[in-house]
Amino acid sequence: MPKRTRVINDPADLVPLLRMFSSGTYKKALHELSTDWTTEQELEKIIGSDAGKSIEALQKCGLVESQWRMPEPGKTPDKEFHASYSRVQVNFQCGLDDLSDLIMIASAHENSLQETTEKIIDEVKSGNTSLTGLCRVLNREALFIKGVAKRSNELAVRGQRIELAEERRVA
Repeated sequence: MPKRTRVINDPADLVPLLRMFSSGTYKKALHELSTDWTTEQELEKIIGSDAGKSIEALQKCGLVESQWRMPEPGKTPDKEFHASYSRVQVNFQCGLDDLSDLIMIASAHENSLQETTEKIIDEVKSGNTSLTGLCRVLNREALFIKGVAKRSNELAVRGQRIELAEERRVA
């Protein structure tokens, strides 16, 4: 297992991590990926059909790296994955209200944040990508909006901007 430490300076980065470790499937995937470089197909044999979803979620958290596996002559290369970190260091300060919002976002049922997520997506599509602008329009704190964006597979946080995730832009 790698002996690297993931340093978390932004409280919103807790949202995907808390979601990750609340799922037995994701936790098992991370464990398997920490032992050796593994392809999605190899991981699927171990944890089942959620392997692709697990890898995607772990990548969104920045916990997994990838590389191409050299194939046998005449075959196509496979992408393989490995856990990037074995430790975490949390280094931030925030208000208890913000922390409680982030924990609520991480543990909330998918449908309970759908309306807020869709409002953010609509604003971003209309050109309002600034975190400050989104706070004004949605009447929410910046940390709340970043937390919802970090949880969503459809949104990406880029500094002080919220953007559509790569897959959403192409569609």
